[in-house]
Amino acid sequence: MLFQFVFNPGVAPSASWNAGSVFGVVLLILILALLAIIGITTAFRALTRSRLDDLDPKRLAAMWAEIEKTSEHGLMGAKLAVMEADRLLDTVLRKMHFPGETMGERLKTAAYKYPNISHVWGAHKLRNQLVHDATFEISVRQAKGAVRDFRAALKVLNVF
Repeated sequence: MLFQFVFNPGVAPSASWNAGSVFGVVLLILILALLAIIGITTAFRALTRSRLDDLDPKRLAAMWAEIEKTSEHGLMGAKLAVMEADRLLDTVLRKMHFPGETMGERLKTAAYKYPNISHVWGAHKLRNQLVHDATFEISVRQAKGAVRDFRAALKVLNVF
């Protein structure tokens, strides 16, 4: 009956339409609407979730523990920890598919979705000075502060 009404709109429905038939049609429409809502919600979640599927949380935690352990080995360890923390953050940004040729570009893009990530800029600039300026001097305190900033940025990205 329903199919006759849908596929032959010129034909009036017969008098056999009763409350049961109407209830069935309404129920069918509600079920289809519910399935559409579930499908849209699932697609939205898939598009907006962090894309860290291939980065195991245990592996990330182990990498971070190694960075913190390295930072405890004097000035050279602290410098290395800054560079490794910067590289880990860059890896996470890449895995989350933030566009950009450099980490700086990826950070700018990420700041649109995660405004609090902007606090890591100082740490990233410190890392750049360490890598590109052979005469740049840094204290252990500065390096440990940068490592804390990188950790905070990773928390903003829901890595930890």
